[in-house]
Amino acid sequence: MKYIFPIITLFIAACNLSSNKQDIKDNILKENNDTLAYPKEVNLQNIKQLTFGGDNAEAYFSFDDSMLVFQSNYNDWDVECDQIFYTNIKNSNMKVKMPNKISTGLGRTTCAYFMPGDTTIIYASTHLQNAECPHVPKSSDGKYVWPIYDSYDIFVSDLDGKIVKQLTNNKGYDAEATVSPKGDKIVFTSDRSGDLELYTMNIDGSNIQQVTFGLGYDGGAFFSPNGKKLVFRSSRPVGDKEVEEYKNLLSQGLVKPTEMEIYTCNVDGSELKQITKLGKANWAPFFHPSGEKIIFSSNHKSKRGFPFNLFMINIDGSELKQITYDETFDAFPMFSYSGDKIVFSSNRNNGGTRATNLFIADWIE
Repeated sequence: MKYIFPIITLFIAACNLSSNKQDIKDNILKENNDTLAYPKEVNLQNIKQLTFGGDNAEAYFSFDDSMLVFQSNYNDWDVECDQIFYTNIKNSNMKVKMPNKISTGLGRTTCAYFMPGDTTIIYASTHLQNAECPHVPKSSDGKYVWPIYDSYDIFVSDLDGKIVKQLTNNKGYDAEATVSPKGDKIVFTSDRSGDLELYTMNIDGSNIQQVTFGLGYDGGAFFSPNGKKLVFRSSRPVGDKEVEEYKNLLSQGLVKPTEMEIYTCNVDGSELKQITKLGKANWAPFFHPSGEKIIFSSNHKSKRGFPFNLFMINIDGSELKQITYDETFDAFPMFSYSGDKIVFSSNRNNGGTRATNLFIADWIE
């Protein structure tokens, strides 16, 4: 959905739990009717772990809810950095069998999403500029940063991995594309204006329109169920010092992800509203099936930068509710189109490693 994946390693690299703590956590999980849910996670039932190693993230349902597309850097799947895979939810066992790889295996990829009809997938890739994995920057002046690779462009591939169309060919960052449930529009993030803004285009790549205009990183956008609104995360630097820092990092192809809030707007950019005012990093938002609530990941309760957990909030900013209770990392939630399932990424049940795996659960109101 967005080039947000490095947050897993950036925030979690220093978060490896001791074996003692891991034993306690595993016991808590097992006591809850032998499921992978913590006792307070009342909205999640019948959780199933889908992947079992590496960093797996941004898993999104096909329109018919039968498949998931996601990115992974799992070494056992013969990749050196994030590549795009898809799997049939009911008839796959990724513990013993590698899922279907869609991306070329060259460069780095991110933010895959099914296109209408479920026979093609949209994703961003750096492979046209360099077949090698791009350099991952270290922290800048002690601050966590994400790379904004100017070699990312957006492509459409069939399920056999054949690229059938290139949707962007702009010098600079084009990525984080997702598709409207109505099947008519795509939203993505680009720095073509000199800042990181949201844009929409028709499903065929035509009629590109700029949506946001405020200084700051606008990204990770998703459409509402009726296709009329967008939800996204944004950094909004305030004051000369923050503005200077933001612009300086962006000139280096970097952004600092530690201060973000959730916003909504209409697809044309009107009625822009800040939904959260929690501080720290609030990101990976997705609309509840009703269109009246937003689920997102946040570390606003954390003292050390983690844990990240899933929270839900009304679109007017009221009634904040915690959904997950992991001790390290839960993020990238997506509801199925039917509204009865949820998929997310988590560090739960990883045996004390840094693995981030995919989980699917029944959603219970």
